[in-house]
Amino acid sequence: MLFYRAALPLSHQTLTFVSGLVRVHRREIGSAWRALNPGQQALLVLVYLRKGEPFAEVGAGFGVSTTTCWRYVNETVELLAARAPKLRDALRKAKREGMAYVIIDGTLIPIDRIAADRPFYSGKHKCHGVNLQVIASPDGTILWVSGELPGSTHDTAAARIWQILAALEEAGLIALGDKGYHGYDETSQRVITPYKGKNKPQSQKDANRAHARLRGPGERANAQLKYWRILHKVRVSPRRIGRLAKAIHVLQNYETTAG
Repeated sequence: MLFYRAALPLSHQTLTFVSGLVRVHRREIGSAWRALNPGQQALLVLVYLRKGEPFAEVGAGFGVSTTTCWRYVNETVELLAARAPKLRDALRKAKREGMAYVIIDGTLIPIDRIAADRPFYSGKHKCHGVNLQVIASPDGTILWVSGELPGSTHDTAAARIWQILAALEEAGLIALGDKGYHGYDETSQRVITPYKGKNKPQSQKDANRAHARLRGPGERANAQLKYWRILHKVRVSPRRIGRLAKAIHVLQNYETTAG
């Protein structure tokens, strides 16, 4: 366990991993002396992402200004996000690893916006936020996280923007999606969704139950992202949320495999 005024539920391996990224980056840019060493900067960023406290509070805990805290977080998030896999690379790797299918799901990340910001308002969730698309393995491991789109964006529209169907076809994979993706793949060969409508025949009910069982573990991927409290309600620019989510994806998978 790492400690910062209280236990932080992360491993020392994860701290070492992030510290190494910061140390290499400083060496590459020839950075001069800084208030915090690479290990302290890494811990500051992990605290910010995991606990979701404002920059001022996190900075005060490490004896640095709000501006310095903001700069450290943005720098490290960019280093982490750069290691997140691209969509096609992630799907090709999934195919090589023998996955029979992947799970596609959309999630809304709440943001601190006002009513005037209509593009970010999600009528489905009745709040302002950004839409993220997440692809996971059958066991719930996050494979890919998209960039951010306004919360008013429907999942099918988001999938079209990120060209998920084309990437699935290229990789030779199928994806299981919820009813929000109904109609996205007109052939129903790559993106498979549950049957809709009332009074369905028993065969369709059975198919929907089997579909739900297969998707169940994969839906944990979004829960893993939101376990990092910074995504409970983001107070930074909505245009930074995709990078935050990609950084968390890298940390979450590293924590799972090496932590």
